[in-house]
Amino acid sequence: MDAVGSFLMDQLLKMQWLSDLIAIFIDALGLDASSRWGGTLHFFIYDTIKIVILLCVMIFIISYIQSYFPPERSKRILGRFKGFSGNVVGALLGTVTPFCACSSIPLFIAFTRAGLPLGVTFSFLISSPMVDIASIVLIMSIFGPHVAFIYTIVGLIIAVVGGSIIQKLKMSDQVADFVRGEPLDAAQVQSLKKKQRISYALGQTGETFRKVFPFILIGVSIGALIHNWIPQEIIEAILGDGNPFAVVLATLVGAPIYADIFGTIPIAEALFEKGVGLGTILAFMMSVTVDSIAHHAFTRGQAEVACYIHWSLSRRNDHKRLCVQLATTPVRVKETAMCRCKRRYRCRSV
Repeated sequence: MDAVGSFLMDQLLKMQWLSDLIAIFIDALGLDASSRWGGTLHFFIYDTIKIVILLCVMIFIISYIQSYFPPERSKRILGRFKGFSGNVVGALLGTVTPFCACSSIPLFIAFTRAGLPLGVTFSFLISSPMVDIASIVLIMSIFGPHVAFIYTIVGLIIAVVGGSIIQKLKMSDQVADFVRGEPLDAAQVQSLKKKQRISYALGQTGETFRKVFPFILIGVSIGALIHNWIPQEIIEAILGDGNPFAVVLATLVGAPIYADIFGTIPIAEALFEKGVGLGTILAFMMSVTVDSIAHHAFTRGQAEVACYIHWSLSRRNDHKRLCVQLATTPVRVKETAMCRCKRRYRCRSV
């Protein structure tokens, strides 16, 4: 049994076969995979292909499952739980929903308009970009199941505690007016057929890939630089266990970065192989995905766009299209509806 588990971990998740093939390719180019340039090329090609394969497969699977849980159905599930249990369920729901905070904003608005407690919706919003299943699988492929488990538990705790604090502070009156509005009519949300679910999953896969691929390339490039060009002694002196402020420094470094979990994983992998402690790495990854200053600056604008499109479609009495698209493709409905509003109805820009 251990042999089977080891085989699945090495060949299916870590894709050792891919690493071996790329090493052969690099040798064919006349480079040594153990040299700096050869190692850099190997790290870049291997991590990019591995992350893209795992990412696309997981996004397709999760998106297909997600098509069964439109906002109104998710609201009914969350509505059964109150208080702390509601925060826990909201955080867990975030693991099977969109893969970055910008995609979570329309769902967050839908939940808020549906009357769910603000603390529960924030537990969802914190959890969604940080501990979705796709990122957990990617972390497992690099660091193993134990690290992935720790990362998931810590991320869920942060989401639950953060949502609970917001609920205790009674901050519902601080929600911007444009977030409040009429909830979707559950009776108008239509069920999708299997072909539509597959089409939706493929669309979400392509859309998410186009959105995160630049971050993957940037993250892999930085990881290759750290892995092959920066001496281990320098990394350990700055972020090693000998520096008592390593965790604080990693958090501060990650805060200004606007990226997602898929772009931070290659950097975390390179830091881990250079001897950086696990706690420091987790602090950096969570700082980038949740505490990003740039992300918070863009959040309000993204929410305003989503609400404006909701208003535009409602104004045209296109309730059927509004409900179906908001229930299935919250990101695409922003782009498509905004384009149509501007072209056909000369709507103002947001």
